[in-house]
Amino acid sequence: MIRTLLLLVVVAANLAANTALAAYTPGVAYMLHCGGCHLIDGRSNPPEVPDLRGELGRIVAVPGGRDYLARVPGASQAPVSDQELAEILNWVLHRFNEKTLPVDFTPLTGEEVGKSRRNVLKDPLKHRATLWERYEAAQE
Repeated sequence: MIRTLLLLVVVAANLAANTALAAYTPGVAYMLHCGGCHLIDGRSNPPEVPDLRGELGRIVAVPGGRDYLARVPGASQAPVSDQELAEILNWVLHRFNEKTLPVDFTPLTGEEVGKSRRNVLKDPLKHRATLWERYEAAQE
């Protein structure tokens, strides 16, 4: 009897763990780690908390743009692995920036994100302004 109960507890715990892992998608991770400031639809509260809609697709097109995404303090310090952060950032790019992503966009990788996130930006708004200048110069 005790053996059967113990087996049922182990099976139930295993099912619960697998269900929790299956529910942890990049979208759920965005809500847990980013949605508090950037809101569910990415609209945020500019300029203090930049809007994630549309603009990021243009930013990743300029030199340093991909690197910037992983260096923003909220992203770089999120309690997720490099691969998970790459998946969250790719989700944000496709979810909120599909129309502005470069045609030749390739998803960020965990390795790429890991290298970038070690160098947290001290002034992300200033760096973002520099990226915008690069983008606008490339459009001329």
